[in-house]
Amino acid sequence: MKNLNNKTVAILATNGFEESELKEPMNALKEAGAEVHIVSEKTGTIKAWKDGNWSNEYQVDKTIDQVSQDDYNALVLPGGVINPDTLRRNEDAVRFIKSFFANKKPVAAICHAPWLLAEAGVLQDRKVTSYDSIKRDIVNAGAMWEDSEVVVDEGLVTSRNPNDLPAFNKKLIEEVYEGKHQMQTA
Repeated sequence: MKNLNNKTVAILATNGFEESELKEPMNALKEAGAEVHIVSEKTGTIKAWKDGNWSNEYQVDKTIDQVSQDDYNALVLPGGVINPDTLRRNEDAVRFIKSFFANKKPVAAICHAPWLLAEAGVLQDRKVTSYDSIKRDIVNAGAMWEDSEVVVDEGLVTSRNPNDLPAFNKKLIEEVYEGKHQMQTA
């Protein structure tokens, strides 16, 4: 297990995130020693989605207007359908995502979260995967899509769905441990 002491990771999410795709990476990062903040649009709590229904609420640590990529070593984007569809319409959230690429920091996105990467314009010529129903959107954004449990491209980690979380979390921790990637570009 890589030691992530002195690393701080943001998880950007809002209501409707797939619960396992926030909870499992968050727990894996904390277990490895990282400090993790849930960043969202508003203070209070955000509600998870699980098995086609609303689920637990999670406390927001910081709002998007309180943070900068300077505060973090990496960014995690959980999926679900509602969560990324809402966040991709938030200009501050999109700017926040793009700033991690501009500063060559690791970003991990799972399931429908690559929609946010498409919106941020950071997928051109990148190898990625996603939930299969958004494959065309990801390809249209310039990515080279592949059907694999986890794809890593210069600090960008992507996976298809909750079944891929063990591989996703392993690569996420590895990329956060390695730090900045000079070929990670916006």
